[in-house]
Amino acid sequence: MVFRRTARMLRRLICGRLGPVWLWKALLLFIVIAFAGQLMGIIFNRSVQPAPQSIFSSPDAQGPPLGSCQPHTHIMFLKTHKTASSTVLNMLYRFGDEHNLCFALPLAYQLGYPLPFNAHRVKGYRGPRAIEFHIMGNHMRFNKPEVEKVMPSDTFYFSIIRDPAALAESSFAYYKAVAPAFRKAKGLGDFADDPKKYYDPHLRNNHYAKNLLWFDFGLDHNANFSLALARAGEDLIRQTFKLILVSEYFDQSMILLRHALCWPLDAVVSFSLNARQQRPSGNGGISGSWVGKAAAGVGLKGGNKQSKVPPNLSLTENQREKLRQWNALDWYLYRAFNKTFWEDVDRFGHTQMEREVALLRMRREDLARVCLRDGGKPIEAQRIRDKNIRPFQSGLVKILGYELQPGLDNITRTSCMRMIRPEIQYKDLLDFKQFPEPSVAQVPPGQQNQVLMVAVGGTFLRQDSSRKRGTLEDGMKDWDGSHLFRRNQTMIRVHEKRKFR
Repeated sequence: MVFRRTARMLRRLICGRLGPVWLWKALLLFIVIAFAGQLMGIIFNRSVQPAPQSIFSSPDAQGPPLGSCQPHTHIMFLKTHKTASSTVLNMLYRFGDEHNLCFALPLAYQLGYPLPFNAHRVKGYRGPRAIEFHIMGNHMRFNKPEVEKVMPSDTFYFSIIRDPAALAESSFAYYKAVAPAFRKAKGLGDFADDPKKYYDPHLRNNHYAKNLLWFDFGLDHNANFSLALARAGEDLIRQTFKLILVSEYFDQSMILLRHALCWPLDAVVSFSLNARQQRPSGNGGISGSWVGKAAAGVGLKGGNKQSKVPPNLSLTENQREKLRQWNALDWYLYRAFNKTFWEDVDRFGHTQMEREVALLRMRREDLARVCLRDGGKPIEAQRIRDKNIRPFQSGLVKILGYELQPGLDNITRTSCMRMIRPEIQYKDLLDFKQFPEPSVAQVPPGQQNQVLMVAVGGTFLRQDSSRKRGTLEDGMKDWDGSHLFRRNQTMIRVHEKRKFR
């Protein structure tokens, strides 16, 4: 029956009984076009759906409101040793990188350390205030008059300190091969029991073994302790530094720093960089916990069998107290500024501090989940697939790094990469952005048996120095005695080949 009715209607249509044929053709064409348009609309809508918002663009990135303050962009950070200062420097690098600020970068990798800072150690420096530098933060021995030649008058000065006993443990691990006082001792406990037996104030690099904080602040670390001297040093530091952070209370320090600088929360959220593997496992894997901040730029001579033996860092509580007394000037500074730190927390409000620390830690966990592989834990350098983000290995311990999650969108990947990029590579990247011409060092005659390490765009290139000739910069050597060469205001380190085995 249905078939008959359909056939009858088709005959009527063909015969024009229900209207002109052209009208039905037009109606059919309209239906086809409408259907096609709807189909294309569905496809188009699917293809132009906005990309998922990056976690770095979420409202959580800003954190709690800061009021009507303006962000500080003139900042001097005294990067002390063994205090988690590399993690702090990464925050400064990221902020300046994102906002296209100008860094007071070193000619090599440190600002003349361990010599007192001199303004001419800054790459591109052309005289007092000739160029507006926004951020200074690489290792230096503080020298205020010279720093003031480089940085603007409204610069915000801050630094970070650590319990001298814990600092000595980290210093011993990293500098045992280069500090004679540490090298002579079988273990840190032996050194703690009788430091004077091993310490000679006249030997190079022994400053790592006594009052290292006091030394970094530009003071005489070999001076005999007296309360008057300690108070005078404290007063000098307070006159310049508006905030002293405490490594043991890193998250609380970041909250105080965020409010002092008027920065968003993400600017002070970080992953621990240049962490050392505290205790190697029997199978070469990761065991124990990680202690933040390794020294950048400390190398060992190749073929040194001692470099394969982890240092003995075990200490009794009595030995820890002995280390505090040996580093009496540092211990005084630590107690004085730790007291000030908690007075600042009192003024900030303990309830508010707890709330903001909880937000910071939650944000760190969220970013680690998005950015990092292996559950966010640092891993050994050789396990990192991307060789460009493997941390530089120094001292007698393994320095750990991170790997990014695969499949990140471009915005997220860029921000995540900034958070995990090792200090040396980040410095090279910023150097290349500010001074884009690649630096190729020239080596003087007679040094054909040397290898040249040239940093270009964050990548180290090896060059046979027999191909280049030039002039040695008089008196310019890095901390370990390596020669420095100048080309286009860039200082290049030259090592003997055996140091790169």
